[in-house]
Amino acid sequence: MKAFRLDELELERAVNDGAYLQFLREKNMSVGLYALDAGSTDPQQPHRQDEVYFVVSGRAAITVGTETTEVGRGSVVYVPAGAAHKFHHISEDLRVLVIFSPPEG
Repeated sequence: MKAFRLDELELERAVNDGAYLQFLREKNMSVGLYALDAGSTDPQQPHRQDEVYFVVSGRAAITVGTETTEVGRGSVVYVPAGAAHKFHHISEDLRVLVIFSPPEG
């Protein structure tokens, strides 16, 4: 079994000074923790994999293609492979679990 604690993942991500920490990689999927601070800009480009975002904490808007929605704790967003997408108007520090299928690059 592989089990993780969000507080430990957040610490590891911060120590490695990055916005994204991949913490699980398997044959058909990978999972990471993505962090964007309030007021920051999301530098993402479209990915070759399908993604699911699960918002752990924070508040922002996300645009996928031409559709925009507000997200907060508990929100789940699906982003198909190749779709342009960005978090924006980040009003509270955002922490998001990201599931890629197949595994990210």
